[in-house]
Amino acid sequence: MPIQIEHLTHAYMPDSPFSAVALDDVCLTIEDGEFIGLLGHTGSGKTTLVQHLNGLLKPTSGRVVVDGLDITEKGVSLIEVRKKIGLVFQYPEYQLFEETVAKDVAFGPKNIGLSDEEIDRRVRHAIQLVGLNYDKIAERSPFELSGGQMRRVAIAGVLAMEPKVLILDEPTAGLDPAGRNSILNMIRNLHKESGITIIMVSHNMDDISTLATRLVVMSKGRMVLTGSPREVFQQRELLESVGLGVPQAAQLAEELIAAGYDIPQGLYTQEEVVEAILALHGKGAGAC
Repeated sequence: MPIQIEHLTHAYMPDSPFSAVALDDVCLTIEDGEFIGLLGHTGSGKTTLVQHLNGLLKPTSGRVVVDGLDITEKGVSLIEVRKKIGLVFQYPEYQLFEETVAKDVAFGPKNIGLSDEEIDRRVRHAIQLVGLNYDKIAERSPFELSGGQMRRVAIAGVLAMEPKVLILDEPTAGLDPAGRNSILNMIRNLHKESGITIIMVSHNMDDISTLATRLVVMSKGRMVLTGSPREVFQQRELLESVGLGVPQAAQLAEELIAAGYDIPQGLYTQEEVVEAILALHGKGAGAC
């Protein structure tokens, strides 16, 4: 289910003295099964962009085409659009409200009139997808869980709608390192096992570097760069000019090369750098 974003522009409070352009002529195509990392400094337009993808915001100009359907046209059923594209906001656990985990995850499917059997199937499957044990957690209050578990439950509530595309807005915000790693591993497994298209908003290069198949960099409402993680992280000067950096592993690789060590260009993951260092050690190689 491809998504085509065509010359998308959005201005808040247009035709007023307080008008501000949040998106400026953005063009982007997202293919089935991609894992898109949407990067940018605060105020770059990331969240505004993803809120257009399931109709939460309407463009000032341009359009968004989902699976051949222009969702910006009048009369389009946004309920149907939101069944296909699930959006998980920052701190989604704040939106939990039911007395049990199972009831919270079931809220969406129940409100679209599914049978009890289908709701139960979806709830069980969604809870499994986020790495939780249904039998142990279904009847517990979501407010008794850890922060990371609550976030998983909130994500399960979106997955229970069985979307074709999952949008995650800063999914690790506010979590401690253990909770962050746990959520990132869950997202990695979800993409690997289900093949669902994922769009993840982040400003953390280390988080996104090992997850995304393609990166999209935003600055001041415009898309300034897109490509594979390796291609994007080689544009260090451009990234720094828009308030971003490169992963710590990429910084270390650059410093090793500058010091004269014979390792490949363009390394950006911890695993790649460790492998390169071990290879040097095996050769007995050192700096020039």
